[in-house]
Amino acid sequence: MKYMKDVVARFSGRNVFSLRDCRVFLKQKKISEGYLHFLIHYLLKKGALKRITRGHYTFSDDPMVIGFAFAPHYYGLQEALSLHGLWDQGTNPVVVTPRWVRTGVRQALGANYLVRHVNPRMFFGYGLVQRHGKWIPVSTPEKTLIDFAYFNEKIPADALEAIKGRLDKKALDGLLKKTPARTQKKVRALLGARPSRPLPWFG
Repeated sequence: MKYMKDVVARFSGRNVFSLRDCRVFLKQKKISEGYLHFLIHYLLKKGALKRITRGHYTFSDDPMVIGFAFAPHYYGLQEALSLHGLWDQGTNPVVVTPRWVRTGVRQALGANYLVRHVNPRMFFGYGLVQRHGKWIPVSTPEKTLIDFAYFNEKIPADALEAIKGRLDKKALDGLLKKTPARTQKKVRALLGARPSRPLPWFG
């Protein structure tokens, strides 16, 4: 099919690309909007292309590319615990984004994934982790603990004990200063600290 090889060559190396990206790329060839949609539909039907969410696609089979359809983002909560080796349970991707998108459980690439919206003021505390040859943004252990409190999610007991041994005191103190008072209070409770006493440290 005309232009198909061009599209595959251009976007197969990307984690995710959008319909708009494809439209801009092919604009110089003066293709019609109808042909563009036909080309995308053909690649989807063939199985070469996979849809992640409306207008966002990938040639990859790795569920860890899903988050890039919601960039800026990071992987957090239970998924971050697993990626940091703090929990040995299998998890589905948990995508945390400051974008106003539909939250909740979705499905793509044969896997369920969860999208959580975070206040833009809470969009911090993540770094890059390599997985399957890809660098992906993941919340740090300190921010992961804060997020469990922020989202009012129950952290597994064994994971909590593991994360206590990994906490960086200075990093956690710095991140806590950016969080709402109610979240700070919940973090202190998770760590067994009294409201007016210094935080206990482990490890």
